[in-house]
Amino acid sequence: MGERSFFDGMIRQLRATCKYYTGYPKDLGPSRVIHFTSERQFVQLLHEGHPVVVAFTIKCNYTKHLDKVLEEAAAEFYPQVKFMRVECPKYPGFCITRQRKEYPFIEIFHSPEQVVHKSGLGKNPTSNFTYHLKMASNQGKAADPNITKYSVKVLPFNYDLSGYGFREFFKRHGIK
Repeated sequence: MGERSFFDGMIRQLRATCKYYTGYPKDLGPSRVIHFTSERQFVQLLHEGHPVVVAFTIKCNYTKHLDKVLEEAAAEFYPQVKFMRVECPKYPGFCITRQRKEYPFIEIFHSPEQVVHKSGLGKNPTSNFTYHLKMASNQGKAADPNITKYSVKVLPFNYDLSGYGFREFFKRHGIK
């Protein structure tokens, strides 16, 4: 009977220390993933000054896995990084502007001031996309005065789809 209690204690200790690696259910608290509702909401989120990880998704089995990874990463990096999910069938206009045909995919939007370049990191030519959002500020005026342009840097996410992958990506590109 003494061996059994030792074994139970050992398993309990193993589960307590290795939850991340064993897939043991985590208590992440309330969801930190923001669901896309409009381009205006997205621009307001960018104006807060935090990098925004955007997952462009469709309904498929892989999206279920992606949702779990986003929830874990959002809980880990909150409040320094915001995570957003866009359901492309509901908002096709926003997804089409990204000019990608394979779904789901992830891109990171951030202001250039948020990046600290260390020895040339982050200066990769593939990461120099600029995304201009046009937002009408007043409905009654002429078209030109109503358009506000907000320029951000867009980085395609091509790392491991896990909390570790996001950590490495942020470290590599100097995103805090």
